[in-house]
Amino acid sequence: MSISSALQTGVSGLQANSRAVGGISENIANANTVGYKRGFAHFVTTSASGGGATGALSVDAVEAMDINHAGGLISTTSSTDMAISGSGFFTVSLRPDETVQTNYLLTRAGSFLPDKDGNLVNAGGFYLAGYRYGLDGTLGDVDRSSFAQMETVNIGDITLSADATTEISTAGNLPAQESGLATPGAPFTTSSEFFTPLGASERLSFSWEPTTTDNRWNVTISDGAGTALGSVTVDFNDSGALAGSPAAYSGVTSTATAPSGFSFDTATGVATVTVDGGGSPQTIDITLGTPDSFDGITQFAGDFSQTFGRDGSSVGELMRTEIDEGGTLYGIFDNGQRKALYEIPVAVVANPNGLREMRGNAYALTNDTGTFLAMKANTGATGSISEKSLEASNVDIAEEMTDLIKAQRAFSTNAKVVTTVDEMMDETTRLKR
Repeated sequence: MSISSALQTGVSGLQANSRAVGGISENIANANTVGYKRGFAHFVTTSASGGGATGALSVDAVEAMDINHAGGLISTTSSTDMAISGSGFFTVSLRPDETVQTNYLLTRAGSFLPDKDGNLVNAGGFYLAGYRYGLDGTLGDVDRSSFAQMETVNIGDITLSADATTEISTAGNLPAQESGLATPGAPFTTSSEFFTPLGASERLSFSWEPTTTDNRWNVTISDGAGTALGSVTVDFNDSGALAGSPAAYSGVTSTATAPSGFSFDTATGVATVTVDGGGSPQTIDITLGTPDSFDGITQFAGDFSQTFGRDGSSVGELMRTEIDEGGTLYGIFDNGQRKALYEIPVAVVANPNGLREMRGNAYALTNDTGTFLAMKANTGATGSISEKSLEASNVDIAEEMTDLIKAQRAFSTNAKVVTTVDEMMDETTRLKR
């Protein structure tokens, strides 16, 4: 190696270690950046020789990122903060409802908050993308190999439409000691709420009247105005393993006036009532209890009680959101309903180290990335999503400071090589004197 070659080698060492120090400084500066992945420099030898000739060896710093190494999780109080436990990335876009697929990026920074329009955007200014659930509660066919069907996740001004009641179930107890008296007591009356197709709350009344016959009751169902729709007689078992359960239904009587209606299936214990409301009457099935079973109303000695279950709901306004490990974002509404709004997929690529770093702690796909898929979270090898959590950077300050010392020493030593070669060249030029 010539003196001039030694000088160039020393200079390459200065340049390589300078780049290493630059990467270390970036890591230290982003030690508290959510989802940040540390960068580092690989030192590789270079040579200007060609063929079989021998040339001077220099050094170059090749920059890389530690993308596969996850940071620890930090708990937060925001329901829209998310972290991925395991492999994968969030999919984000430069603008809301982006149509240009090249403007979609990947990130591990899940610090999302709604903007003025309700779109979830993270601290880097990128909008969270996902798949919207349909009104029927399904996603339908989804192409998970592209961004084409993704939408910006929006939780602003979401209203849940009304759902008409179609079924009411009842359970409870009729006091056995009240039946079979010479002078029966007053009926026991309760009511159940139901919802119309427009979301209005109305009620159906139930009047349980004891009879002079042991273990026999008459039940009358009335509409919200107090107009009786129909009645039926219920006999209860009084002995054996089925004691207390309905034995049989009889005496079905309809007193409803069209378009209202009443019918009763004595084999199943289900009453079907039609209530007059709006342009189309509403039909509701009311389950009192299957004969010889304990799935509805019973008769035992004690107190009277009756509870109801029903479907349907009034119009609901969004109160808050929840996200499960599978990435489903649910809306919790003020009418008590819980509905799936979006699936937040976890993007996986064949070669994460082939991603290109972008501003805002995001990464772009490249030709070296390999296959891209937007998978459902917590399936197979795909990571799960943690609500109210953020991923910390994977920077270890102690490791960075150690690397900084090593780079500083290497830089100083290479500088010494340069000054030594400079002195040698100075001595060489003096040989001519």
